[in-house]
Amino acid sequence: MEIHPKITPIYQTSVFKFDDLNELELYFGEPGSRYMYSRNGNPNSDELADAVNKLETGAGAVATGSGMAAIFAAMLCYCQAGDHVLCAQDIYGGSSSLLNQELSRLSISVTYVPFADLTGDLQPYLQPRTKLLLCETISNPLLRVVDVQAAAAACHAHGLKLVVDNTFATPVLTQVLALGADLAVHSVTKYLAGHSDVTAGAVVARTGEDAARLKQIGVTFGLTLSPMESWLAVRGLKTLRLRVEAHSRNATQIADMLAQQLSVRAVYYPGLPTHPQHQLAAAQGHGLFGGMLSFLLADEDEVVNRVMQRSQRFPFAPSLAGVDSSLSYPAGTSHRALTPEQRTELGITTGLVRLSVGIEPVDELLADLQQALSGG
Repeated sequence: MEIHPKITPIYQTSVFKFDDLNELELYFGEPGSRYMYSRNGNPNSDELADAVNKLETGAGAVATGSGMAAIFAAMLCYCQAGDHVLCAQDIYGGSSSLLNQELSRLSISVTYVPFADLTGDLQPYLQPRTKLLLCETISNPLLRVVDVQAAAAACHAHGLKLVVDNTFATPVLTQVLALGADLAVHSVTKYLAGHSDVTAGAVVARTGEDAARLKQIGVTFGLTLSPMESWLAVRGLKTLRLRVEAHSRNATQIADMLAQQLSVRAVYYPGLPTHPQHQLAAAQGHGLFGGMLSFLLADEDEVVNRVMQRSQRFPFAPSLAGVDSSLSYPAGTSHRALTPEQRTELGITTGLVRLSVGIEPVDELLADLQQALSGG
């Protein structure tokens, strides 16, 4: 009896059997027609990679064990010892740690570019072996929005590749490859999987040549995602658009409320008309602004602590993008590795709180934050 499941089964196996040597030769002669070893390929990880590739309108993708593994693969796609990369000054702390601490050991150097210069003349930052620029569509944690098309033009004018971490925006808001980026990187752990129960990443290429190189890197370095994690992430992807729309609706209302609170000094959310890149965000995000926002309290630990302790609907957690809301403290988590001077220069002060707005009833979230702030 043939079985035709509606949902792809979990291929929880490290190896696949061959009937004979002829079938083995087919594996090597027709790439993609057989599976041999799950590090080299598995139906579940391939399904996830194909799904993310379609979302980003790419030429091919690989699913990796984490978002950091995806960024590592992206760097290796274009760089070797002696090369130089540019990186947005506004970047996730883990990404800067990878560049500063690990890629430097491979003799790959980095120069950080201020946000205002990402879409302008990159000439002052170039070196003879500069290969790429890494940035985020929407920056973590201050929610600055990069004009991806302009950044791509600035890079390509100098023969550089543009690698965009599209985690905060997701392809629902912005398909960065369609705007000229060469690679799109995702921490699938966040919005793509969406339920805080998976650790995964993905990197998508605009060209077939780069897609093949990423596949080689994933196999050689063992970055391939496990079957179970891949299956869970694919399940999460099925509701991505619905979730992102709900996240965005809730975050917009919460940002509006926070902007009216006397105890809140500033709110960072692209959906606010006062945001410096509001018009760009509206155009690039097709009217959606995402579920992430940050706000600034007094620069005193006890003030931030009181708000965190009083909130019942926003537990303090270092990650983001689950269906349940949470809050984080960038100075002590995602950007802890930076010096106090570096954090101050970026605007990541001790009063900055980041919210990951979930899809719960928004009136409950608003009431919770209001009572937490009233005692802050």
